[in-house]
Amino acid sequence: MHPPSIVNLRKKSLLRGALLVLGSLILAFVWAGYPEAHANPRLILPVIVAFLGTADTMRCLRLKWSFYHAGVMLLIYMDIMALAMILFLLLYPYDGWLM
Repeated sequence: MHPPSIVNLRKKSLLRGALLVLGSLILAFVWAGYPEAHANPRLILPVIVAFLGTADTMRCLRLKWSFYHAGVMLLIYMDIMALAMILFLLLYPYDGWLM
């Protein structure tokens, strides 16, 4: 019996990358105390996990363009938006801008 591809790190998996990024976004919202963002240095962990999830999604890109390639590109854009939100939750409480 072989483990599913989502568990096997040697195989490419879009689902694993998307789950890592979305899971880290939800964790960042919980740890930041949204909507009243609190300074929390633990938010570095979701940033790292989201970067790893984005890298895992980027592994699934193909050289030749196809609709699969376009779908992977959309997932990468979603990952970048999630990373931007996590970084905003990490950095916002440490500065007085936007207050």
